[in-house]
Amino acid sequence: MSGRHRRVDGILFDKDGTLFDFDATWSAWAERLLRDLAPEDEDLEDRLAAAIGFDRSARKFATHSAVIAGTPDDAAIALASVLGQESDALITAINDVAAKVDVVSPVPLVPLLSGLRRSGLKLGVATNDALAPAFAHLDKAGIRDAFDFVTGSDGRYAPKPAPDMCIGFATSLGLDPSRVVMVGDSRHDLEAGRAAGMQTIGVLSGPASRAHLAPLADAVLDHIGYLPDWITAV
Repeated sequence: MSGRHRRVDGILFDKDGTLFDFDATWSAWAERLLRDLAPEDEDLEDRLAAAIGFDRSARKFATHSAVIAGTPDDAAIALASVLGQESDALITAINDVAAKVDVVSPVPLVPLLSGLRRSGLKLGVATNDALAPAFAHLDKAGIRDAFDFVTGSDGRYAPKPAPDMCIGFATSLGLDPSRVVMVGDSRHDLEAGRAAGMQTIGVLSGPASRAHLAPLADAVLDHIGYLPDWITAV
């Protein structure tokens, strides 16, 4: 779907795998959560890791993992199936551990986002993570104030791949969706953007490959550091 793009007035970012490197950030979350759920029980840790598609040796997530594009509810359901308990009881633990992890960015975010704002762009975040850890991560990176809009899976909009978050961003800021770019590392991000009538950019700072993202993207970039060049390209 590559080609000449339209004018851009706003950018809506996914969080994990886009603003932050996915494996570098979420592998630490998985390791800490698994230790908490299965203290001194290597076999149970292995089974819990398999349930969320996490390779403990490689410290990477499988492309089918519910953690990649899913919500905390999806991860809780997967873990609860192993633990034999209600998934609701795990949501607090999942979000508490998520809020405490150190986020790793693929590029320096403060100058990048400051530059985009100076150019007159409206910026937002649409994540399938819960709002509490999302705000914690943005605060840790020192970028919370860079965004005009932030929503998560427990906010007022249905999570991606539904277009609701994308439509909410455009509507709340009075933007024409066709002049907004949805930027993400998963097909769920790009599907949501397409369904909302937005331009879409895939980035390779998450687990998905270029070939996996390209059919739904106007362009696929190595990371969001290349966004300013794409926006200003003729």
